[in-house]
Amino acid sequence: MATTVLRVNLQDINLQFFKDLQASAGSTAEVEIRVETNQQGEGLFSEEQFWDIIDLLDWDKGRRDEIIQPAIQALSKLPISNIYLFAEKLAEKLFRLDTRQHAKAYLAKQEDDYFSMDDFLYVRCGVVAEGRAYYEQVLKDPSTMPAGIDFEHLLSVAPDAYAIKTGREFNYVPSFNYETRSNAEA
Repeated sequence: MATTVLRVNLQDINLQFFKDLQASAGSTAEVEIRVETNQQGEGLFSEEQFWDIIDLLDWDKGRRDEIIQPAIQALSKLPISNIYLFAEKLAEKLFRLDTRQHAKAYLAKQEDDYFSMDDFLYVRCGVVAEGRAYYEQVLKDPSTMPAGIDFEHLLSVAPDAYAIKTGREFNYVPSFNYETRSNAEA
């Protein structure tokens, strides 16, 4: 497998650029897009925008798939790049909660003293779904890591928004692996 790095100004990218790239690289080639900007600030999709989407979760709804609908709808109205960036920020937050200290606190609160890697991921999703203040509290103080909340459905917000926006399946691997035990340093 060979990798070629192209540095292209955004103004030079158009449909013909992608057609030419596909013709030369083949239709099965994978492309990774990184955006480097000289602009001040947080970039294309801010931390505030991420938490604004999270705040749209409607906890008054009974079913989890209904709770996430307002967030999915709002995200689907944004540019496609924001859907990817939402997924990236979510993955980073889940990754940052994947520490030995958070896992120990989670396990200590389990009734059956059993550690499920999937359940720990879903509890980390629940922490993010509770909002910025709660996430930051748990991130700062691992002893406050809960065991009783989980919200796996948070993982489907970006894929569902992308499907609404494009009619296609979301095929994205974030730069942070949020699976349990991926944060080897922590």
